[in-house]
Amino acid sequence: MKIKDSLQVEVRSRQGLVFEGELAAVSSYNTVGPFDVLPKHANFVSMILRKVVLRRHDGRTDEITLENGVMIVEENKVTIFLGISKV
Repeated sequence: MKIKDSLQVEVRSRQGLVFEGELAAVSSYNTVGPFDVLPKHANFVSMILRKVVLRRHDGRTDEITLENGVMIVEENKVTIFLGISKV
């Protein structure tokens, strides 16, 4: 069942799928500082650092610690690739 105002989120590492599902929001860090992605967020791509916080609709959160990664936000879908090295 789709929840209104949700983000479709997929988190992948080199080993495979880490998380897939609907969330209320996703938070992370980039070189500018902390940021949040909410439903209907503008499309963008960013390198991410430190951690990703997966925010569920019931208020619970899950954190994934990371060294670096890439977050792609496109049309209410967030795709995160963990462990992407800077070139």
